[in-house]
Amino acid sequence: MAFHTRSNSFPSRPHPIVQEVEEHLCRLRSSEATSTSSSPSISHKLSGLQELHDCVDRLLQLPLTQQALAQEQNEKWANEILDGSLRLLDVCSSAKDVILQTKECVQDLQSIIRRRRGGETGGLTSEVRKYLTSRKMVKKTINKAMGSLKAIANKSAFSSLNKDHEKLREVEAVTLAVFESLLSSISEPKSKTSSWSLVSKIMQSKKVACEEEAEANEFAQVDAALNSLIGHKTSKSQHQNVDNLQNQLNKLESCIRDQEEGLECLFRQLIKTRVSLLNILNQ
Repeated sequence: MAFHTRSNSFPSRPHPIVQEVEEHLCRLRSSEATSTSSSPSISHKLSGLQELHDCVDRLLQLPLTQQALAQEQNEKWANEILDGSLRLLDVCSSAKDVILQTKECVQDLQSIIRRRRGGETGGLTSEVRKYLTSRKMVKKTINKAMGSLKAIANKSAFSSLNKDHEKLREVEAVTLAVFESLLSSISEPKSKTSSWSLVSKIMQSKKVACEEEAEANEFAQVDAALNSLIGHKTSKSQHQNVDNLQNQLNKLESCIRDQEEGLECLFRQLIKTRVSLLNILNQ
């Protein structure tokens, strides 16, 4: 893919789409370095990723790009591009599974709270504990997905590409960084995070220095409300904490819905890009 222009087979000036890819990369890198782990921030990054991969798909439609892919000496490069697109689809699919499991946990707890009769809170504590157990299962799924991210980083993706094609490596690295942000925000919403920690090997760059304490996101707020509910035994305090929990769950459900929609749109875009690659290589 003609991301840079030092090769004699490419024009002397970069195509506007190449510049657009770089602009999207810059915005996403800046967002990863400075933004919080809040759900609106993650949703914004997912939207940015979709725009980035739409640019990549349009870049694939350029005649020069297709000619470069069709050249016999670029067969290894083409195979690595296909492998990279499949890796991103696998990670995105895992992220979708995590969001679905989390949504089901939240909906189950909301349903239990709504079924309370006359405002009675008896037995609710045990149901909260069941929710927390379900959250542990979600975290196991997240740990598995994070393990996949580590494996990708250790492979040093696109290691055989020359400097003309390193932009594609950056596209994959930024995409994986956003996925890591998403998974970390769900699993450990109060921890310090650096979304470049697992993908720095791909980027072959230094770890982002900015590692500020993440603001409490919607997942952390729900966890705090649950712990508060369990910790208060009096009827009056439980009623107050149930009301707070309901509010926090409503906010979390809305954020999960936004992230679910963002992942679905991104997943469709990744599929579209892979289909474009396969069509070009099969010509």
